Amino acid sequence: MPLDLVVGAQWGDEGKGRIIDLLAASADLVARWGGGDNAGHTVTVGQRVFRLHLVPSGILQPHTLCLLGAGMVIHPGRLVGELRQLESAGIDVSPNRLKLSTAAHIITPAHLALDAAQESSRGQAELGTTRRGTGPAYADKASRRGLRAGAMRQPEDFARKVTEAVTAAAPSLPAQAADQNLDPEAVGREYGEYAEVLRPFLADSGRLAAEALALGKVVLGEGAQGTLLDLDHGTYPFVTSSCTTTAGALAGLGVGPGHLRHVLGVAKVFQTRVGAGPFPTEIQGPTADRLRGTGDQPWDEFGTTTARPRRIGWLDAVLLRYAIRINGLTEIALTKLDILNGLDPLMMCTAYLGEGGASGDLDSGLDELEQVSPSYLSLAGWQADLRQARSWDDLPDAARDYVQEIERQIGLPVRLISVGPERKQIIARGDR
Repeated sequence: MPLDLVVGAQWGDEGKGRIIDLLAASADLVARWGGGDNAGHTVTVGQRVFRLHLVPSGILQPHTLCLLGAGMVIHPGRLVGELRQLESAGIDVSPNRLKLSTAAHIITPAHLALDAAQESSRGQAELGTTRRGTGPAYADKASRRGLRAGAMRQPEDFARKVTEAVTAAAPSLPAQAADQNLDPEAVGREYGEYAEVLRPFLADSGRLAAEALALGKVVLGEGAQGTLLDLDHGTYPFVTSSCTTTAGALAGLGVGPGHLRHVLGVAKVFQTRVGAGPFPTEIQGPTADRLRGTGDQPWDEFGTTTARPRRIGWLDAVLLRYAIRINGLTEIALTKLDILNGLDPLMMCTAYLGEGGASGDLDSGLDELEQVSPSYLSLAGWQADLRQARSWDDLPDAARDYVQEIERQIGLPVRLISVGPERKQIIARGDR
């Protein structure tokens, strides 16, 4: 009855989608537990690139059952659009392969309008949200006035409830949001049409996951965003509105911790983040531009959802150790080792400098991350194209040294190393 989780160990965008796609080949059920279409996973299969926002990456493996868990917030229109895109690409997204939790919450146009208005009103203090309505939808959930996906079982009644929700929200919308002239009746009709499409997908996702585990099947939990964006344990207030960690996975999937086998943390061999907030190892200039790419390739460092250029920095082992502690990670997958080719030296933050000297831990917590100064370890780079490497021995000495230094710094084994975006461009170590 194994439950394996894939968790982002940084600020998201770590390459979880391609790791989940790989592991899904050995899984029976793949379930996403939180977030909305503010997240995005890019998976490359041969010459085809898939950009997924709501549907689990496991859908690209033809044998898996995929679940959208209770901890998610769903924009029905965007889900319907994503299903149609996948179907046109030849992917089976029938109700036999995909299930939507009746307990997931619904994003309405009022949430979108409020999200955009709130972010704009912050001016220079913007948080950097994707403006996809996720924050206001989670706020309604916590306030016990949200609308859950199970209501789509009765499309006409669901349309009425959406109309009522948008009508009730209108007086509280700021002026700039109210100017969008939301028509509650038109929104209700539109959402009623979405319900007609989506009601065959509705299910008790927690029961399905529990039944699979009871039968000894492998369940793979798919994370969105990353540990440092967690609502409770991230760089608050520059965070998302859901729980992105192991604890959130169990709650969002509706299963207990006794099933856990592996908790795999995914991290880039450098660091990125989108939006505002502290970033101790952030760098600017030619090296950052080199690591970011130009945007010509799907795997360049531009947001899958927003297309915003990502901020770039060196790998931060202090924050990686923090992610290990918060999640109870058992192993690590490293992505984008190939991107470091040609950079020399390579820098790795191993401690923070403060009045008391260097510390390898977050002595003052994330609240004071703006004030810390990174202490760097310099490592030799390499001049070799890693994209054809398929085993540990195929890597140059300097690349192996870099990976082994990460293992020394964090005290966990690196089980998977990606050396390119395609699903076959991976090096497995140990029992993987």
